[in-house]
Amino acid sequence: MLAPNRPPEQLDDRATWRMSVLVLVFCFLTSMLARGAQEIFSVYLLPISTELGWDHAVVLSINSLTWLLSGAAGPFVGRLFDRAGPRTVYLGGFLLLGLAWISGSLSQHYWQMQLSLGIATGAGFACLGNISASLVLARWFGPRLPTAMAMMFAAGGVGIQLWLPISQLLINHLGWRGAYFACGAAVLGLMIPTALLPWRRLAAGRAGLAPAASLDAITPGPTLREAIRNPAFWGLASTFFFTGTGITAITVQVVAYLVEVGFAPLEAATAWGFTGLMMFIGLSSVGWLDGILGRMPTMLLTYSMTSTGLLVLWLLHRYPSPWLLGAFLVCFGCTLSSRGPLVSASAMQLFRGRHLGTIFGTISIASGLGPAFGSFIGGVIHDLTQAYDWVIVFSLFSIWMGMVPFIAIPALRKI
Repeated sequence: MLAPNRPPEQLDDRATWRMSVLVLVFCFLTSMLARGAQEIFSVYLLPISTELGWDHAVVLSINSLTWLLSGAAGPFVGRLFDRAGPRTVYLGGFLLLGLAWISGSLSQHYWQMQLSLGIATGAGFACLGNISASLVLARWFGPRLPTAMAMMFAAGGVGIQLWLPISQLLINHLGWRGAYFACGAAVLGLMIPTALLPWRRLAAGRAGLAPAASLDAITPGPTLREAIRNPAFWGLASTFFFTGTGITAITVQVVAYLVEVGFAPLEAATAWGFTGLMMFIGLSSVGWLDGILGRMPTMLLTYSMTSTGLLVLWLLHRYPSPWLLGAFLVCFGCTLSSRGPLVSASAMQLFRGRHLGTIFGTISIASGLGPAFGSFIGGVIHDLTQAYDWVIVFSLFSIWMGMVPFIAIPALRKI
């Protein structure tokens, strides 16, 4: 029954607000898990390489496969989301990731690690990552979507800050195999509370609780074939690809780099984990900056800070200093993943409609291809040169290429 002193509209507003908070909290927590988990491979690089006697490029090729699958699975995840809803996608993601890590901890051969820590892990990340969260948030936050998505991406910063030192501690006490097994078991345990959420109401969006219907429900929008003809489609994909290439080329090796500079492994992992706090601060501000400066100026500002951070990292090897390390963590960390919510929000605005999941999932292929390419090529460059200078140069060039679409394509400049 309705409360006697509250009109139905007020009840609708309160119910909508409560469900919106629940959606945001859930997306925050799952993004914290998925984004942080994607970065922990940087602390596994040295122990796996040492135990098995593999070069950096060989070990990083497994991580490249993870990123490749997380991107390649994007269209399938988007289509599954459109057809079966978020409950199926999220439960499948937890199942895949948990089993992948447990089986990875038992692997003895390269092909076994490719299947578990590469393919299965990448598919799990695709289900739990930005595609699913972005599509859920798009159903609830309307014009406030950039801010909501910035908070969701900022959750990744918290995940990085927690996951990296915890993973290093687990490795110190259990070894890398025991650490992966423990993490996999914990992820499987998350399926229980996830299954108990009110998914029918969460999937309905604002249209399911409030009088105002969501745009997704009333607008057919472009089909995938129509979206592909739009230059903005390829521009967003290009930004995802080149930015992911440049960022991942250095991030998967940054802990090893800091160890080479002279830091202890736990100190290096903890320092890199500090970027999670910086990432949270930066992403918490990016929606506000987008509203004040506009999309293109905000993008250019983030790319400038990332470039500055990489230059400071290059100097750190020549002039080891806590101050330079701090400057790198601030400049690079504050803009780590900051392009993600802006690119995703742009896609939601340009291609909103019934086929949004499929379109955004297809664009997101590039968000997996780029990091996969960057991770592998960064390892190859290191092994060929036995240094990190050219890795940083490659990273800088790729990041600058990521800026181009928001300068060159009119539809993206005007958002």
